[in-house]
Amino acid sequence: MPPDLNRDKAMVSRPTVLVVEDNYLLLEMLTHLCEQEGIAVLAASSGEAALTMLRDGRAAIDWLFTDINLPGLIDGWTVAAAYRERHPRRPVIYASTQPQLERRPVPGSIYVRKPFQIREILALARMMAVESANPEALRAAG
Repeated sequence: MPPDLNRDKAMVSRPTVLVVEDNYLLLEMLTHLCEQEGIAVLAASSGEAALTMLRDGRAAIDWLFTDINLPGLIDGWTVAAAYRERHPRRPVIYASTQPQLERRPVPGSIYVRKPFQIREILALARMMAVESANPEALRAAG
């Protein structure tokens, strides 16, 4: 009897990223790129929505990609700090149009400046997808 490939695929866990971006076109693009790389995406367009997803805890989140400047009272710094409270050793990627960071990022994080090249984000997504298969390798340094 041949193996059930659909069942086997469903049993394989995909890495999950929480993408926090207030620009809807960019959020859609990042979601699409990550999904093409086999990464499940939780998308939030505000810091408040991201914190709700983190508190909800229904999905395991392997890494965070967040814009720093978000509308409302919750910025990307706050989202990253809340993420690291729950997942102290998992990676955080910050994105911003600002040339320099005005606050200190969480240890082991990566900063990308907007506008970024698609190939940069694809490389990061691929790296996170590959490293998610080995949790020890995905730990943030610092």
